[in-house]
Amino acid sequence: MVSASHVTIRRRAAVLFVFVALIMVGLIGRLIYLQSFRSPWLAESATDQRVREIPVEARRGVIYDRHGRELAVSVSSESVYAIPAEITSPEETAASLAAILNLDRENLAAKLKKRQSFLWIKRKIEPAAALAVRKLALPGVGITQENRRHYPHGRLASHVLGFTGIDSQGLDGVELAFDSYLRGRPGAVVIEYDARGREIPQATHRYVPPAAGQDIYLTIDTVIQQIVERELEKVLRDTQAQRVSIVAIAPATGEILALANKPDYDPNDFAAFPPKLWRNNVVSNAYEPGSTFKIITTAAALGEKVVSPDDRFFDPGSVEVQGRHIHCWRHGGHGSQSFTEVVKNSCNVGFVNVGLRLGAEAFYRHIAAFGFNKPTGIDLPGEARGLIVDYAKVKPINIATMAIGQSIAVTPIQLITAAAAIANDGQLLRPQIVREVRDKDGRVTRAFAPDPVARVIDGKTAQTVQGILEKVVQDGTGRNAYIEGFRIAGKTGTAQKVGDRGYAQGRYVASFVGFAPADNPRIALLVIIDEPVGPYYGGLIAAPVFGAVMRDILQYLQVAPQGGPAEREQAAAHVAVPAVINLPVADAARELKAAGLAVRIEEQGERVADQVPKPASRVPAGASILLYTKTPRYPDGEITIPDLTGLTPREATALLADLGLLIRPAGGGAAADRQDPAPGGKVVAGSEVSVHFREEAVKFGSDGNTNIKPSAP
Repeated sequence: MVSASHVTIRRRAAVLFVFVALIMVGLIGRLIYLQSFRSPWLAESATDQRVREIPVEARRGVIYDRHGRELAVSVSSESVYAIPAEITSPEETAASLAAILNLDRENLAAKLKKRQSFLWIKRKIEPAAALAVRKLALPGVGITQENRRHYPHGRLASHVLGFTGIDSQGLDGVELAFDSYLRGRPGAVVIEYDARGREIPQATHRYVPPAAGQDIYLTIDTVIQQIVERELEKVLRDTQAQRVSIVAIAPATGEILALANKPDYDPNDFAAFPPKLWRNNVVSNAYEPGSTFKIITTAAALGEKVVSPDDRFFDPGSVEVQGRHIHCWRHGGHGSQSFTEVVKNSCNVGFVNVGLRLGAEAFYRHIAAFGFNKPTGIDLPGEARGLIVDYAKVKPINIATMAIGQSIAVTPIQLITAAAAIANDGQLLRPQIVREVRDKDGRVTRAFAPDPVARVIDGKTAQTVQGILEKVVQDGTGRNAYIEGFRIAGKTGTAQKVGDRGYAQGRYVASFVGFAPADNPRIALLVIIDEPVGPYYGGLIAAPVFGAVMRDILQYLQVAPQGGPAEREQAAAHVAVPAVINLPVADAARELKAAGLAVRIEEQGERVADQVPKPASRVPAGASILLYTKTPRYPDGEITIPDLTGLTPREATALLADLGLLIRPAGGGAAADRQDPAPGGKVVAGSEVSVHFREEAVKFGSDGNTNIKPSAP
């Protein structure tokens, strides 16, 4: 008989056997699971423990203008990285690096103590700092090549180009919109290490080359962009406006040749500028266009045949619509006039009657056809839609105010695209900012052909509108945009801005939109001056800017003056505005009247501090010149006194006027020989400079030129 102790032993042995068997089955099951289902993960983890991958950034594609001029390039830069597992003393390493790279030592030491395979210390550092780090030869610290974005022209076209972040990713402008083409594909350097973090000779050392990004060719012309930005700087200084913008487009293709806003920023150091300056106002800002929108009302009314150029209208000075009085800008009205004269005079009453005659259905159909209240589709980020009264809620008063460019908000890119459609015989094209994309071998991978959107009006109607807009410049409100020898078509605009409680007193947007030559348009141009100080009418301050920009663009494009009989007659009717800044008021008025011009005087000062239009502008005979006689409208800040020695009274007066200074002449001679303050001194804008003119004439050199010392800029 088996004893009780033997039974107990056998029972315990059986339990132990079952327990061990279960453990073995579990281990075998776990082994099968790991080998069958988790094998890739285990292999990857093992590789991660012995392999380090150092990223190699791809070179970002170049951005060129339409003629292949570089606008954005990538330059080599160096970045410092660390492999914490290889660092023997995090505290000492952090102290050494922090001193060179201007980093917080304690924060860096904490990062170096973390369990991670790779860590950026500081990226895209200066060459001197990289050399100092390299000389330290710290264990676990290395330097790799990266690329830094560089914009060789600084601020030029900054709102078109945009900028990139630390990882060379596009953050704004074309850099963002075409980031997938520009960024390329990053590469890596793969190195194998042993268990102690030492590099294993003849082990896995692999270089994965990066793929460079593709190059972008814009529609922008650098020369035209420079012309535009030069004039914007000047008008920003002269008008002290909050913002100014110009956009130029080729009507036949929809290509943007120039787009600029001021104030702007430098994309090389964009973080140093307020984010509000990054905003592309041409694309992202909606505003009430005022009278420039009347070209849409004109096109719609003529297209619907509810009016003809010779139809007569009477303007008593105001018109009542649903109990509200809408006044014309001219006190007392324009009286009886044809529709062509309504457009020439920018008559509000006439346009209100035309809009009501047109009706809501037809008006809204044309507004939609011209592309308002929806994005144009330009390849730039942040495009706004604009704003229009809901058709289901529209009333006659809304139609009346929209007909004159109020109660509707549009973006500048929408307006210039619509104007270009009229210049293009009624064919609306999508505005384009990129011409083509090319790979590093020069092959075109994506091309942008003209992209027709719709025919908004027929060709005959478009040509009628072109002819009427040409008359606006010949002898209407846009005559300050006239360019001698060329046929110019355009429309002025002056819109009062909306505030918290309706229209804001003293806040206006002056604008001018047009194209040239009127019979074969090469360029359509929009000028916007937002909240100018002083004169705010588009015909006074925006039209001359349009003329100055268009004149230089036509000359650059080698467009020959037309010079036909009509143009010669028009040229004869225009005169150049004399420079009268700094002259006594009586002398200035006498000189302007001698040139066949009228005079309007603001304030009660003794001398002319500023004039509108500016000297050398071409205006019709009999036009009024506005004279300011107190404070010159120049920005604050000290001005360096130029050397006036040898200058005639007129030359000295003009030079000081350009700098915002007044002159106190003495001596009555022909050439300056003394002045107070002396050359090189510093004064504030509006200060007087006493200049003595000697009796003897200015000497001439052998080449016939006056011996005048160059003045300080």
